Amino acid sequence: MSGKKIFVMTKQEKNEVIALLKGKFAQYNNFYITDTESLTVAQVGKLRNVCFNKQVEMKVAKNTLIKKALESLDAEKYAGVFESLHKVTALMFSENPKDPAVIISAFRKENNNERPVLKAAFINGDVFIGDNQLKALTQIKTKNELIGEIIGLLQSPIQRVLGALENKDKAKKEEAPVVTEAPVAEVATEAASPVVEAMPEAPAAEEAAPDAPAEA
Repeated sequence: MSGKKIFVMTKQEKNEVIALLKGKFAQYNNFYITDTESLTVAQVGKLRNVCFNKQVEMKVAKNTLIKKALESLDAEKYAGVFESLHKVTALMFSENPKDPAVIISAFRKENNNERPVLKAAFINGDVFIGDNQLKALTQIKTKNELIGEIIGLLQSPIQRVLGALENKDKAKKEEAPVVTEAPVAEVATEAASPVVEAMPEAPAAEEAAPDAPAEA
């Protein structure tokens, strides 16, 4: 007989796992489906720690339970990932769409391993199938990065216009002639304007002649 112990989940335990997974799928718009079958217990623990430090939630679950959780939410929406639910599956949930891809790539390089393998990724409604999608996923632009690029594009023409106006103002200031103030005219103390002598007053009008004597 094999020394391996077979763990059988009760119906209640299965329902609890399904409920937990439903909550995670509803919470996150991005999740990765990976294969961690050949990793040791120590390596899986290390991978969990890396995910935790990067705010990526990692959950290992049975494929049948994962499928039931997705089907209970929206079978049509998640239909594209169902074929990837085979072998050992570790799910990675993240707000940032590319963080799990970056973690997987770095983990492989550090451990000289080809595991974990990317089986599928669900990114904001789009499905990426296969490990060959990993590199492209590491280059996905996040929402904040896209917003930053758009703002940069919008600001660029304005900055060019302002820069041109500023350079134009500088050029005008450099070309403008320097105006020196004219010396204040000295007031001549001796050569002052001649004083106009007052004209003598006109003699008072002569008294009127006496009236002529009336004719006889």
